Amino acid sequence: MKFQILLALRNIVRQRARSAATLVAIAVGVAGMILAGGFVEDMFIKLGEAIIHAQTGHLQVTRQGYREGKTKAPEKYLIDQPDALKVSLGGTPGVERVFARLNFTGVLNNGKRDLGIIGEGIEPEAEGKVSSYLRYVEGRPLADADVDGVVVGQGVAKSMGLKIGDRVNLVISLAQGAVNTLDFQVVGVFQSFSKEFDARAVRIPLPAARELMDTQGAHLLVVMLGKTKDTDAVTAAMEGQLGPDGFEVARWNKLSDFYEKAVDLYDRQFGVLRLIILLMVLLSVANSVNMTIFERTREFGTVMAIGTPPAGVFRSVMIESVLIGLTGAVLGMAVGCLLAVAISAVGIPMPPPPNANLGYTAEIQLVPLQVLASGAIGFLATCLAAIRPALRVSRLDVVEALRHGM
Repeated sequence: MKFQILLALRNIVRQRARSAATLVAIAVGVAGMILAGGFVEDMFIKLGEAIIHAQTGHLQVTRQGYREGKTKAPEKYLIDQPDALKVSLGGTPGVERVFARLNFTGVLNNGKRDLGIIGEGIEPEAEGKVSSYLRYVEGRPLADADVDGVVVGQGVAKSMGLKIGDRVNLVISLAQGAVNTLDFQVVGVFQSFSKEFDARAVRIPLPAARELMDTQGAHLLVVMLGKTKDTDAVTAAMEGQLGPDGFEVARWNKLSDFYEKAVDLYDRQFGVLRLIILLMVLLSVANSVNMTIFERTREFGTVMAIGTPPAGVFRSVMIESVLIGLTGAVLGMAVGCLLAVAISAVGIPMPPPPNANLGYTAEIQLVPLQVLASGAIGFLATCLAAIRPALRVSRLDVVEALRHGM
């Protein structure tokens, strides 16, 4: 085996140009998969953080069944003593902040137009400290001192022609069948990551929402963590803490349809890209091995004529391919990692994803498992591409092989 490896190395060196071309193809394919995978991974991270810090928080605690029944009877799922529960959950390791929200649907009217909205009663100061991805294009955020202030999504402002200082009426239907209305002044217009959210979103102070809905409760508690990676651990701790008390804890990635749709879209696109790179490596290696076999047909004929069995010839071709594949994969991983670091240092300005408002600066995330998987795919693709040509050369007719090129 040692002799065959040395012989394979000699043949690789002898065919410098062809071996180099094959190595480059493998390395480019592996590096391409690392860069593409790291780019998509970074996009998922940035998108997730945008949704967490603009809409959902890391976790949301609600009454059991709230998400299934809120459109029919949200008043049945109110948390009666949200302040006590906030204090309890705030002591969970990893939790940075807990605040209440009161959700409602209704109609916004400015005397000229009506628009169906999805509203939130919020704690302004608490929300403001964590809403880093909520950008105000006009005006300012809500403050705790605001009694009748309202902030609206950019889509709402555009649909109704609202400007800072405009007065609007918010009308909702109560569970008893009565209609309640309050007058507000527009103090800010915000832009989140999602156009769909901004097209219907309205936020008012929590006390005003409670007056509007005639309740002192809250529909949900938003939990912000110190680190997003702690989400699963904190979820498990809270579920154990709440026990069978009729509450449920929902993770951020299960709260946003936009995130799930975006992940599904980019997963499919990356899958296609990975397949294209894989086919490129397969075709390049197969072409290289075929050309090598064609040029060395007489050599293989001579080797078999002096007694080397077909299995030995097959093994010789495969060893060469394994060595080239291994070298190309390692080279591709090294190049891919170096390029990822260089690109991340500079950043790539990106336009907004589909149905999003805000662009971002992309980096390349280096995930060890993904880097190793890319190298393994490049290596295995090389080996697979060499099998058929190696089988063909092992079945050559010795006489015909010796006549080749004469």
